[in-house]
Amino acid sequence: MNVYGLVFAPYATEDVFLRESRMVTQLLEERFGAKGRVIHLMNHATTTDTLPWATPLNLQRAVAALAKRMDRDNDLLVVYLTSHGASDHKLAASHWPLSVPWLTPEELRVALDEAGIRHRVVAVSACFSGGWIEPMANEHTLVMTAADATHTSYGCGRLSELTFFGRAMFNEELRKTHSFETAFAAAVPLIRQREIDAGKEDGFSNPQISVGEKIRPLLDGLAQRLDAAGK
Repeated sequence: MNVYGLVFAPYATEDVFLRESRMVTQLLEERFGAKGRVIHLMNHATTTDTLPWATPLNLQRAVAALAKRMDRDNDLLVVYLTSHGASDHKLAASHWPLSVPWLTPEELRVALDEAGIRHRVVAVSACFSGGWIEPMANEHTLVMTAADATHTSYGCGRLSELTFFGRAMFNEELRKTHSFETAFAAAVPLIRQREIDAGKEDGFSNPQISVGEKIRPLLDGLAQRLDAAGK
């Protein structure tokens, strides 16, 4: 069983999403053995000529391309989305002077379903991203989000190195374990304390996770194999 990745960062005017998407791409390649199997879709002035643009159409094309190369019944696809999020749960996009449609969770779900990719880990680092849980969840999917459906997340501004969720979950905890569930459980209190320290005034972001019963044994086996290989 191999790990494949799709990293999607559609908001060009905030450098934090560029840094975060690069970090996640590198993590998947190095920690999860996915080198050569990660597609990075990015909107940013510095990557216009080097990376494919992050649009809903390119996301659909990337999912289809990965499906052709994967063992769709046995391999794992990790999808990481990072941007601003709206209260209607759309993922914000910008790529001036172009107009880029915002991505909905339903569009990603349809793309994955039509491509026939069974095993999925979907992570959404955005405000109000808990609204992605219900559309994405099924017995073969792990979904985790930086916030619940009614709260903002932190760390997506111009002065941020990484988002609070991306930093704690992927840049810190997933470097200690290969288990997404274990890393998430450890990241939540870190995020809470950092939001307290930063004076977040509109309520704790309340990250969410949903784990399908049929993907849990596959993820447990993957973590055990990668842990053993790293010893």
